[in-house]
Amino acid sequence: MKELHTEILIIGGGTGGCAAAMAAASLGKRVIMTDENAWIGGQLTSQAVPPDEHPWIQQFGCTARYRRYREEVLDYYRRHYPLKSEVREQRLFNPGGGYVSKLCHEFKVGHAVLNAMLAADESAGRARVLLHTKALAAEVDGDRVRSVTVRNLHSGNLLTISADYILDATELGDLLPMTGTEYVSGAESRSDTGELHAVDGPAQPDNVQAISWCFAMGFDPAPGVNYVIDRPENYESWRDYDPGLTPPWPGKLFSFVQTNPFTVKPDYRDLLEGPYPRFNFRKIIDAALYREGSVPKEVTLLNWPQLDYLEGNIIDKPDDLVARYLHEARQQSLSFFYWMQTEAPHPNGKGQGFPGLYLDPSSTGTEDGFAMYPYIRESRRIRADFTILEEHVGTDQRAPRTEAESFFDSVGVGSYRIDLHPSTGKNNYIDVSSLPFEIPLGALIPQRMKNLIPACKNIGTTHITNGCYRLHPVEWNIGEAAGALAAYALDNKIEPRAVRENA
Repeated sequence: MKELHTEILIIGGGTGGCAAAMAAASLGKRVIMTDENAWIGGQLTSQAVPPDEHPWIQQFGCTARYRRYREEVLDYYRRHYPLKSEVREQRLFNPGGGYVSKLCHEFKVGHAVLNAMLAADESAGRARVLLHTKALAAEVDGDRVRSVTVRNLHSGNLLTISADYILDATELGDLLPMTGTEYVSGAESRSDTGELHAVDGPAQPDNVQAISWCFAMGFDPAPGVNYVIDRPENYESWRDYDPGLTPPWPGKLFSFVQTNPFTVKPDYRDLLEGPYPRFNFRKIIDAALYREGSVPKEVTLLNWPQLDYLEGNIIDKPDDLVARYLHEARQQSLSFFYWMQTEAPHPNGKGQGFPGLYLDPSSTGTEDGFAMYPYIRESRRIRADFTILEEHVGTDQRAPRTEAESFFDSVGVGSYRIDLHPSTGKNNYIDVSSLPFEIPLGALIPQRMKNLIPACKNIGTTHITNGCYRLHPVEWNIGEAAGALAAYALDNKIEPRAVRENA
């Protein structure tokens, strides 16, 4: 078995992992980052989720490096896409035109930009990226992680990497059970956390936000076109599926009538028509931006609740059960696509099915237009020196105060609603207001382990507060802070906890 040593090892090359690698390498540290997929970037790329961001993101409220990422995406479009001259000259524009974000873009563009941002550090030998690589086991000595053994998913070759600091940037907090790091998962009890929206009764470790297998979908408006795919396996079961949520979902899951996240009441939006058509919500190609003669077909990204897989939690489950749940999640998404092509109702009862819909692989880097990896909303979470509760950030629970808690050890900022999708405990949306918040360093420090640092959604939040700390700019900020913390601790020969304890 081959062995390597580095100063900082980052397991997981998602949004937080990339930011951690950039931060640590910029401070002169040698970094190795691994990822299971062909693309780095996680939510931004391989999970195919357009950035969910707060309304002020283009003016303030993110790190300088995240702002640079956003600017580089726009520059990439200016350099390589046949945009109208008036679009090219704008300082800010939305490449996809989706209204979920001011920067809906194709995922291959995000992948190209992230690689470019790491390129100089890779050439200088400060950063190395190992793709198609998954962690298998860790060697631990007391309160320190000595090494992690990884496997290349293509060759099967094993590699043991030792490091001074280990950052867990995996989507599910994979290193926490491997290293014996204390953690929690699922929904905490209100009696334990005092949170207004926590569950009644005992904690529910299996109650996590649903995963979704996202996909890119185009629409060809030409009359008579037909892109209908073969009927997916178990299609009828998914077509007739009632999720059985509390409060109830308004009928079958496959419908254009769904729960309004804010009111938890039925809400209808048409696919292609009306003031806010579903197709435009996460649109990633906007035909209106392109020169005449170079206008592409419009493409959107589906990350809708109809794709939320509610029948199983993949955390701490046997491999065969995880594989089954992931397969079913993918089949659910494929079945919803087929339902839209063949049975989805037209407005005012004027027919059914939209055969002009097609899967678009050009943005996702896959053969079929599906994301490389499912969208993971909720991870294992470390038992941290400090745990962020709803009382620190929730608008309702902090009333009449109008600001979130100010932390003495703040290492960043964020702003996003406490947005919990339907969960495997069969809870419907919990989507309530939060106040613009800070990221406390104490939430990045495990209670016991000395050289393991969480770098994405596995920090010290709860099931509730994870809902506002899980989105793109906040995960990036967490990763960037984790990379800087490891570099600072190395330079000053102190442990992360000592950084927090010394103002």
